[in-house]
Amino acid sequence: MKRVQFSSPVLPYLFLFPQLAVIFVFFYWPSVQAIQSSFYLEDPFGFGSTFVGLNNYADAVFSPEYQSIALFTAIFTALVTLFSLSIGLLLAVKADKVIRGSSAYKTLLISVYAIAAPVAGLIGMMLFDQHIGPFVEMASWFGWNMRVGLSYFDTAFAMIVVAVWKQVPYNFIFFLSGLQNVPMSVREAATIDCRSGFRRFWTVVLPLLAPTAFFLLIINVTYSLFDTFGLIDVMVKDKPANNPITLVYKVYNDGFRGNDIGGSSAQSVILMIVVFVLTVIQFRLIERRIHYT
Repeated sequence: MKRVQFSSPVLPYLFLFPQLAVIFVFFYWPSVQAIQSSFYLEDPFGFGSTFVGLNNYADAVFSPEYQSIALFTAIFTALVTLFSLSIGLLLAVKADKVIRGSSAYKTLLISVYAIAAPVAGLIGMMLFDQHIGPFVEMASWFGWNMRVGLSYFDTAFAMIVVAVWKQVPYNFIFFLSGLQNVPMSVREAATIDCRSGFRRFWTVVLPLLAPTAFFLLIINVTYSLFDTFGLIDVMVKDKPANNPITLVYKVYNDGFRGNDIGGSSAQSVILMIVVFVLTVIQFRLIERRIHYT
């Protein structure tokens, strides 16, 4: 195995310096500042601060509002991840079998991913508009008086639908690439051994997609927790206060709208701890069942 040789031992670190600087400035330094601010009650204009210890954490954790938002965030993350992965895999399986017009079919599915999250939220509000929304019209056929922006459940349903719609193309791309990398000899052998198409997929193809599915699981959980911020902001902004929001949006609300710097910092630290724990669980428990070929 050939090793890369550098003329100077300092040169590799110089190549790494720009990336390390970006990580330090935009991740580590704000994280340290958030941890420090979480122990203080700060003036929003920077005129002073008072040390309050763990009071900000206690106010957040024991607040009924925060607990309700945390529960919704968990349900929202689970549903968006589940449906995004399931629909993306289903479409990838169908696209893998398409022979004629496959390029157009794949392009139509992938094109949605190019839409920015705020634009996706705006489109979602149009689709679920109480007066002109086609989804509201279809819901009325079944006696469902959908009121997105006014009803907690209806707004939550619309947020989940739009978030899934936005993320499905990303999962579709990776699942389709994974399916196309399954050797044809393996598929032919599975066809001989098993007549059931579903059983062939479940016992042969899906295990080969496990590394891709594990990667997408982490990406989708991260997307549901953080990357849906722009979508949620568009769908609940300037609406009644009883609409569902996620923990990330509450951090923004308390910090930039409520001027509670210490409280929002404590919430962001709690969120960092939750994400760290989820990451450890995913890599320690789930990855052990993944076999890389």
